[in-house]
Amino acid sequence: MTDQVLEKLQILAEAAKYDVSCASSGHSRKNNGRGLGSAQGWGICHSFAEDGRCVSLLKIMLTNHCIYDCAYCINRRSNDVRRTTFSVTELVELTIEFYRRNYIEGLFLSSGVVRNPDYTMERLVRVAKDLRQIHRFYGYIHLKSIPGASRELVNEAGRYADRLSVNLEIPSESNLKLLAPEKDHDSVYKPMSFIQQGALESSEERKKYRSAPRFAPAGQSTQLIIGASPDTDNQILHLSSALYTRPTLKRVYYSGFIPVNDYDSRLPALSAPPLLREHRLYQADWLMRFYSFKVDEIVNDAHPNLDLELDPKLSYALRHPELFPVDINTADYELILRVPGIGVKSARLIISSRRYGRLSSEHLRKMGVVLKRAQYFITCNELSPFTIHEVKPDNLRQLLIAPKALAPYKVDKMAGQLKLF
Repeated sequence: MTDQVLEKLQILAEAAKYDVSCASSGHSRKNNGRGLGSAQGWGICHSFAEDGRCVSLLKIMLTNHCIYDCAYCINRRSNDVRRTTFSVTELVELTIEFYRRNYIEGLFLSSGVVRNPDYTMERLVRVAKDLRQIHRFYGYIHLKSIPGASRELVNEAGRYADRLSVNLEIPSESNLKLLAPEKDHDSVYKPMSFIQQGALESSEERKKYRSAPRFAPAGQSTQLIIGASPDTDNQILHLSSALYTRPTLKRVYYSGFIPVNDYDSRLPALSAPPLLREHRLYQADWLMRFYSFKVDEIVNDAHPNLDLELDPKLSYALRHPELFPVDINTADYELILRVPGIGVKSARLIISSRRYGRLSSEHLRKMGVVLKRAQYFITCNELSPFTIHEVKPDNLRQLLIAPKALAPYKVDKMAGQLKLF
């Protein structure tokens, strides 16, 4: 690797870190001449395959030059940052070189937009095409589809990439227009539709011909920036829910806004990224995808934003005491899933195990149920009778938020309150 390519790698790997579709540790370790090998905090990130394997990816941008001047982006046209561009050949050889040294198992490639969307997209496709056809590279490839790119180029990308993604960035059209006047949601939804149509057509073709090539077999994803605009969690989650109705969309990623351009008056004055809010959105997203929750059950007009002190499932349970306590030995699967402290795996074990006898608290503990939370929302032979109705939702909220602060308190069953003993 030449010094010039190494310098490009440092600049463009650093520029790519703001895309959260996969995560990087950011850790560096140098051997100082006393050991074997070294690790750098840029360039290599980790993603997870469908079977749970951790996959190392080269996370890089083709270029950080960009014709757009988005208020929230470090690579915006008006910023004075070091700019550089990989040639297609340089990036292909870098990927192969890293792969042969067992540094990576795949490539995550995005780019700023130069000249126009089609010009940039064509270069991204050439990277994937050369890797597949010239070097016979069978590793994982994730390509960022450029908003506004033509259907022909998106279809060609789908033939070589495992996953394609197009970032919506700002949840609402009006706020996107305010922060990125040169962009609109229509330019994002069109490539999304192209990817979906390509995948569905490929699926039909493979029903007739088993040897037919697959189109973006890992589906597509998108990313929303959280906190750069005044969009509520209610708006964000309704958008995510609508996106998940698309058959090929696998993930919506949420990225806490990082104030890299604090001089721009259109942006909120944040001292740090809203990481806790980002975390709560991922938890809510998980409830929609795996726990059969509807958006209106998590957030609504009365509660437009997620509770930052409690996870969304626990917050829902405290707002709906009429659903609890749940009898573990008789309740259906959907209701058991709504109990805080019980996950999908534990719920399935409960349903399958109770056919052979009544379940006790010890059984639940062995199944992975978090009894410190669940005990207030379930009934079971050996469990304490202090459910949400005896403790009261407001008292229980305080107990779960600050258990150490309320350590000297106990439940007065007769009064249904927390009292000092």
